[in-house]
Amino acid sequence: MFFDVTRSELADIFGEDRLATLPATAFPPSTADTEGARLLQTVGVPTGTLWLREPDEDSGRLPLVQDVVDAQDFEDASEDAGEWPVIGWLLNAHLVLDPGSGKVHAFNANEETVQELHTDVSSLVQVTLRFQRLLEEFTFSGDDGDEEADFERLEREVERICQETSSIDPLPFQDDETVWSVVGEEIAAGQRFKGNNPGARSLYG
Repeated sequence: MFFDVTRSELADIFGEDRLATLPATAFPPSTADTEGARLLQTVGVPTGTLWLREPDEDSGRLPLVQDVVDAQDFEDASEDAGEWPVIGWLLNAHLVLDPGSGKVHAFNANEETVQELHTDVSSLVQVTLRFQRLLEEFTFSGDDGDEEADFERLEREVERICQETSSIDPLPFQDDETVWSVVGEEIAAGQRFKGNNPGARSLYG
């Protein structure tokens, strides 16, 4: 694993009821015992910014790429990408696990583009954890005169997450076009804060 992430660490921060996991039975049999799938079964991710895909009610399985998009329309997609499980949703992209390499890919159906988004699932969990924690713990001063300083401080926090992540896994923020880069920009602009969050109240009255 690129990052050391544990269930207890996430539960201490967000509480058990805020963590989402996927059952082993949701994955294709050949994928269920891979490291990435096991992390999603045992550790999970905090809900809010990223959403895990719900398994199909009838089959109990996650959809495959070929069930949600035409993989042949994606020039950079691997030949066997159609068989990969769709594990989540972020912004406008399907998050997909490549069981062979362990990488997480982002398939944007609108633009018919695919990005390598994470080198492994531990990186996905780590970035989700850090952004979700920033959204919940960052506080604005509430003073209009300090608003510019507040945004500068927020921007520094987002930049720190990007830099510290990139020193271990360069994929999530490899350029300004990745879905995580866009999420980071939105957070730095004061978006994505909940209505009852001190930051949201400061921004939106």
